[in-house]
Amino acid sequence: MPLYHKHGIGTTYIRWGRKQCPNNNTELIYSGFAGGSHYTDPGAAAEYVCLPPDPNYVKTSGGEYGRMIGAEFDSNFFAANANDEDVPCALCRAERATLVGWKIEYYGYLASGNHVHAAATAYVCVELNPEYIIGGVDQHLGKLFYEVLSRCGSLKCPPYIDNYPLTCVVCSK
Repeated sequence: MPLYHKHGIGTTYIRWGRKQCPNNNTELIYSGFAGGSHYTDPGAAAEYVCLPPDPNYVKTSGGEYGRMIGAEFDSNFFAANANDEDVPCALCRAERATLVGWKIEYYGYLASGNHVHAAATAYVCVELNPEYIIGGVDQHLGKLFYEVLSRCGSLKCPPYIDNYPLTCVVCSK
């Protein structure tokens, strides 16, 4: 669904692993922090969330049923020394790219949670050269990002190759 904005029509997407939008006719709505549910919570929400840097609280208390915690890389796959680094994100608005074809916004590696953890996760595309949140190497083990490998069987090989990390691309039209 297109987002109607003061500057015209466009669409929004999350750029995982970066604090800014690509410099290709995109507008930064906000630069935030990746979050989600704890990887051991079996009943938790599955999706990763790009949290804004300036939350607006209305109430000051409630029951602890749903939880939101920070997210971090849990390996060095995405970049050197990425393990335990907190993941930034950017909410971007892309102008209408073109009347014909698709426009690449960014590309990288497919990420998800670990298949042996209790909490479900979604697949997201992490920027090829991710950044980190300053001061975020505390190893809180919240919502975790792992590389996604192809596994042959019901997934046909070829064209896929067993245990190769899958790449991804985020496009707009």
